[in-house]
Amino acid sequence: MYRRVPLPSTKPDPLSVYRRLTPRDRLLMSWLAEHYLLSTDQVGRALFTARRTAQQRLTILHRLQVLHRFAWAAADGTPETSYLYTLGPIGLRRHPTAYADPDNLGLKAPRSSIDRAERIVHSRRLHHLLGVNQFFVDLHAHTRTQPGSRLLRWWSEQHATAAYSGTKRTPDGQRRIDVFPDGHGIWHANGSTVGFFLEHDRDTEDLARVVGKLRGYENLARYGGPRFPVLLWVPHQRRETSLLRILHDVPTRMPVALAVHSDNPAGPIWALTSDPLRRRHLHELPSDPGPDDHPDPPSEQWPDDDIDDGFGDAGEPADT
Repeated sequence: MYRRVPLPSTKPDPLSVYRRLTPRDRLLMSWLAEHYLLSTDQVGRALFTARRTAQQRLTILHRLQVLHRFAWAAADGTPETSYLYTLGPIGLRRHPTAYADPDNLGLKAPRSSIDRAERIVHSRRLHHLLGVNQFFVDLHAHTRTQPGSRLLRWWSEQHATAAYSGTKRTPDGQRRIDVFPDGHGIWHANGSTVGFFLEHDRDTEDLARVVGKLRGYENLARYGGPRFPVLLWVPHQRRETSLLRILHDVPTRMPVALAVHSDNPAGPIWALTSDPLRRRHLHELPSDPGPDDHPDPPSEQWPDDDIDDGFGDAGEPADT
């Protein structure tokens, strides 16, 4: 019998998985392409209202080969960390220009998603990456409960370094400007927009080295770049006090602010080195984008948790 429509193929369609990806999934993949990895707790805090729902969705994305996941075990065999997620075969296919290696920026692209994941697993900067990403995850979590607040930009170290470092033509001739922020963002709240550079401190460097990092930002501000505040995000009060004492009488062209690690970097915790006695919200810090800086348009937004994803999560096993 003649058929106008051919019978469906018995071969699996490699593109059918895209139909199962929600806007929230696509946002997560874009984050992992730029920022390498996120933990279960970080994904849950930024994008979900319940950890269990995040676990179920991440398990589905892992089984669909959208994501890879791994975890470390303690000496007794119990999980030392929750699962850490990075791009899987489908995720890397959607983001073929994802950053390839957190330790060797000039290394050629990986042969596969598992090759990229292995580089991340063995990175000496893995815990540092998680700490930097936690700062921005906490800002995203803040936007979920505070209407009108937005994280308009979240750039990785590689992205920010490429955008703001380089040779600039100045009245004094060619000048080389090198800044290597751990992250860069643009934050909007209460009608104010503040760009910033993040320096995530884990108390692993002496104070002189931390202060020395400010020279690059000083040159950036001097030669026409933005005068965004440099955020020194430190692990304890003693380190904050020491840095505030050192930097209090040091004039800088860009604002420098310090705060101790917390779960609300948007809050009134920031002390400017020029005015250390007053604590400010992140949106209250002085910020000048300069003549050459133009914020990107807001990134793709994620849906509420109670929307229908198109298929059920119930019954899927969760990660640990």
